Amino acid sequence: MKDSIVGRAEKKVVLVTGGASGLGLASAKRLAEEGAKIVISDVQDPLSNSALERIRTHDPDVRYLHHDVTQETDWQSVIVEILDQHGRLDGLVNNAGIGGNGGPIHEMTLDSWRRMQAVNLDGVFLGVKYGIKTMLENGGAGSIVNLSSILGLIGIPNAAAYAASKGGVKLMTKVAALECAARGDNIRVNSVHPGFIDTPMVQSGIQRSGDEMRQFILAAQPTNQMGEPIDIANGVVFLISDESKFMTGSELVIDGGYTAR
Repeated sequence: MKDSIVGRAEKKVVLVTGGASGLGLASAKRLAEEGAKIVISDVQDPLSNSALERIRTHDPDVRYLHHDVTQETDWQSVIVEILDQHGRLDGLVNNAGIGGNGGPIHEMTLDSWRRMQAVNLDGVFLGVKYGIKTMLENGGAGSIVNLSSILGLIGIPNAAAYAASKGGVKLMTKVAALECAARGDNIRVNSVHPGFIDTPMVQSGIQRSGDEMRQFILAAQPTNQMGEPIDIANGVVFLISDESKFMTGSELVIDGGYTAR
């Protein structure tokens, strides 16, 4: 008996935004391992050769595209590139996002608030919009996975802008899922809610705040440890694959028990 299912995303064409590092890169690697044809997009340019080569081991045709998710014209260009190369889009992982400690609400600048919403919420809106449009043109089937956060479910101090953006992603996901279901499309839309994961974004926050943030995270975790990018990537593979065919409008929480308290 095999230890795992092989080819769970076989021949599915999947776009992963923010795929140059962290959760996006881990998701792209796992999807490629499961047989997907991968397109990675990111505002970072270029993707490191070592990261690209690891994906090429499983998908020799992997593409990397420069992409600012806040710009509608960038979305249009990325979709054209995907259709030119593959002729269709089967899966979309809206992973691109930014973090950062905005401080107390009364000290937050409007510019920092707007920047967070532009990347984390507007960018996902544009992804859902063009993901659905493209999938409808391809027979009305596909899976969209939106990366939210546990802070789309609960609040913590000094994270108003981030929590608002991720909470918006959660509810927009539900609306999009219901719209697709009402039309009778076979397009599923779900959100993933990571807890504290050992990524460059979290490490950057720890560096800014010193050891205080690390101690806060570990003290709040029932498991007393942070997750790894692969933990989220495995959830993304499940939602892109047909194994999750009866899931839409749902929240997949992967947080080591953080929100169980």
